[in-house]
Amino acid sequence: MTAAVATKPTAPAARRSERARLLVQPVIVVILVVGVLAWAFNRELTATQKGSLNAANIATLTWQHVLITVAVVAIVVVIAVPLGILLTRPGFTKLAPIFLGIANIGQAAPAIGLLVLLFLATGTTGFWIGVLPIAFYSLLPVLRNTILGLQEVNPAVIDAGRGQGMTAGLVLRKVEFPLAVPYILAGLRTSLVLAVGTATLSFLVSAGGLGILIDTGYKLRDNVTLVVGAVLAVALALLVDWCGALAEEFLGPKGLR
Repeated sequence: MTAAVATKPTAPAARRSERARLLVQPVIVVILVVGVLAWAFNRELTATQKGSLNAANIATLTWQHVLITVAVVAIVVVIAVPLGILLTRPGFTKLAPIFLGIANIGQAAPAIGLLVLLFLATGTTGFWIGVLPIAFYSLLPVLRNTILGLQEVNPAVIDAGRGQGMTAGLVLRKVEFPLAVPYILAGLRTSLVLAVGTATLSFLVSAGGLGILIDTGYKLRDNVTLVVGAVLAVALALLVDWCGALAEEFLGPKGLR
């Protein structure tokens, strides 16, 4: 009697699984959002609950959460991608461990600690006091993947480009960067999810977001408000993860899809 041997899924099977997930995940998000809002609104709410759980307030807090996430990701991309490119260029590679170490510190430190430290350092609160620490916290995946993606480019491909008369800048733009895009997008997807999750803490510095609902429900021992805030935050995280998966699927080089 022969033992069964476990095999890895073939590439076509893995792609079919990923395509299926891309179709199912937004459906799950819709079910979560519609389900929790229907559950909350189809019950007798107290006056305090109505102050938090109304369409206008939920839409405002969700929009604030999205704005925080978008601002964080924009800062991460603007800093991490050019820095990652620079750290793979001759003469700068020795600096890569230093910057990766700094980014590692940002992710190793508790997000709530970074928020509090910036608040104490500046003595102010508001949108950017919530955004900047979260951007520092989310920097590592994009920086590391940008460096890794460029390092993984086959030197023979680079030599072929230079042999065709391309300058170093043209090789970077036409050859190296496009081949590194899948790695960068994978890192960006991770940063998106980190940003959405940690943005729930931004209420601590008056930056808004769905964390306000979670905090209100916890302080008032109001499970309805607490559940609505938590489920909406989970649904938003799943939604941005789905957007990141779409970017990985359709924005990479055509030859590598």
